[in-house]
Amino acid sequence: MGARLADLAWTQAAGRTSSILAVPLGATEQHGPHLPLSTDTDLAVELCTRLAAARTDVLVAPAVGYGSSGEHAGFAGTLSIGQAALELLIVELGRSAAESFEHLLLVSAHGGNAEPVARAVTRLRAESRDVRAFFPRWQGDPHAGRPETSMMLALAPDRVRLPEAVIGDTRPLAETLPLLRDGGVRAVSKSGILGDPTGASAGEGAELLERLSADLVREVGGWWAGVRG
Repeated sequence: MGARLADLAWTQAAGRTSSILAVPLGATEQHGPHLPLSTDTDLAVELCTRLAAARTDVLVAPAVGYGSSGEHAGFAGTLSIGQAALELLIVELGRSAAESFEHLLLVSAHGGNAEPVARAVTRLRAESRDVRAFFPRWQGDPHAGRPETSMMLALAPDRVRLPEAVIGDTRPLAETLPLLRDGGVRAVSKSGILGDPTGASAGEGAELLERLSADLVREVGGWWAGVRG
């Protein structure tokens, strides 16, 4: 059955070399006044955990809880290591993981990680390492809005301060992207929210988590079929 790598002794890990090592990649960054700073990390861990429950050949590594979150500078609690550091971290982690495991899966729930993760994956593949990355996608609010609030209500309702949720900047991302690139989230939203979380619900979050986890299971299944084929 699937397991957490951190729970194993090295002798147990030695018997799992053909497993897929799933690494949750998140961030420590503001998610409005109502969601915890660990939101992206929590979601990545949940998706990896569900993958391990669906597949007996998956080990879940300890999460990487810091990411490239410079766009959230100016909000208390945000801790960013930047793109270069994240890329290097993943490359070195991937090289180290390859000494014990044949397959590495990176599950990143923070959009700001996308570019450094992609570069790291390209570099590791050039070194003949079997690495894949998965980025959960959903329609609607891009940050701390209805989708993420709903998922956190499904996962950890006691950590969601729903009375503190406010409507943030609801313009289409394509419209605000130039402003975000120039001045970060603070330039368009004083609350840090991009979207409207006020209609969020645990039921909606549970459905979205189920869909995202099904996407992940399906993608890994296709990858594995190619490896075995």
